[in-house]
Amino acid sequence: MQPMTIQEIAAAVNGVWCNPGGTPAPVTAVCTDSRKVTPGCLFLPWVGEKFDGHDFIDAALSAGAAGCLCARLPQELRADKFYIKVADTRLALRDLAGAYRDRFPIPFVQITGSVGKTTTKEMVAAVLGARYRVLKTPENFNNDIGTPLTLFGLDPEHEAAVIETGMNHFGEIEYLGALVRPDVAVISNIGDAHIEYLGSREGILQAKCEIFAHLKEGGLAVLNGDDALLDTVDVPFDTVRCGWAEHCGVRVTALEDHGVDGITCTVVTERETYPLSVPAPGEHMAYAAAIAVAVGEALGLTRDEIVRGVAAYEPSGSRMRVLRLAEERIILDDCYNASPQSVTAALEVLAKTHCERKVAVLGDMGELGELTEQAHYNIGALAAMLGIDFIAAVGEKAAKIADGAALSGGDVMHFATKEKAVETLKAQFLPGTAVLVKASHAMHFGELVERLRENYD
Repeated sequence: MQPMTIQEIAAAVNGVWCNPGGTPAPVTAVCTDSRKVTPGCLFLPWVGEKFDGHDFIDAALSAGAAGCLCARLPQELRADKFYIKVADTRLALRDLAGAYRDRFPIPFVQITGSVGKTTTKEMVAAVLGARYRVLKTPENFNNDIGTPLTLFGLDPEHEAAVIETGMNHFGEIEYLGALVRPDVAVISNIGDAHIEYLGSREGILQAKCEIFAHLKEGGLAVLNGDDALLDTVDVPFDTVRCGWAEHCGVRVTALEDHGVDGITCTVVTERETYPLSVPAPGEHMAYAAAIAVAVGEALGLTRDEIVRGVAAYEPSGSRMRVLRLAEERIILDDCYNASPQSVTAALEVLAKTHCERKVAVLGDMGELGELTEQAHYNIGALAAMLGIDFIAAVGEKAAKIADGAALSGGDVMHFATKEKAVETLKAQFLPGTAVLVKASHAMHFGELVERLRENYD
């Protein structure tokens, strides 16, 4: 983060500097967690459902923060620290990040979608990285805390930014879009994720389309052209659709699936033909590649740069990470998150993996509302129909996965917790076995991945 003076901060957040005096050094970092304070940073106390960061202001200042924004002042103000009073710290974080973002006249790409947001973000960043120095959203920093903190990472060296934005309620994408103010807005797809809060897929579409509220005049909308709901979107911006359908301006053709080694395909646009090699498994990766082609062309990249950028893609975290272990054992670590669409795609990757045995470890999928039982049942049935040799269903909701698999002729066991599943999974992890590990993030299935890796790295 480039330095911001106390006066600049107070003006950006419409705050009152409560103890002006002296000339505090400019701030070069913002922190919302008192446990992660860095010397000289600005501490912003976050107010959650079960905690109030204002209770930790003194601790943050003692740990080295130079000062704080606060909606509630401490009883005593330290003379060696600054305090800026604001009406709401959440809105103050948004306003401060927005003011900081305004310093950078570079192209911004904002990405949302029900499934594959992070994959698409990483692919677009990889392509743009073939020419530009790119800031991208780290890890899962895609909410009302993470997006501002990402923007504070901007430095003069950056020539483009790729920002992932997530949501589970109406208004959240619009809120984040007001910060990003993109030149290019991307929607990867419309699925069932968060349908519990948004009521229907049509509600999800409405929430995702909030991304256009702050798309700059003359900006570009990039959409999945094979998504039936996205195909109904008509916005007053240049629009590029990506996919297999004939009406797509960026069209995928000639796809070859090489299992865990990735895919190859050809992407055709009005301008060029791109032979692409994607070093990650799953036919769904063609969508991320096609979207990256559209963004790359819009931002002036050459054919060679786009092809090289796609080939440089690396998965982020536990998103279909392929772990090759001793005696031809393979773990498909895809346990960062789960929805019916993403689990279906992961099972198809497992089914096409060349190995002697295939095991699927499937856990609860969250925020599906009335679809919960049927969605889990359908996933179990699909796993059995794809010929997966053994299915471990883990968690309360996953009992329906077990039902679906059993009634479709699958070899399945249900476990109430992942701890109870460990020994059985270790016994199933024989030489020549590929194991898919997939569940919503709240299940913490990364622990299962680590237990399975023991002794085989």
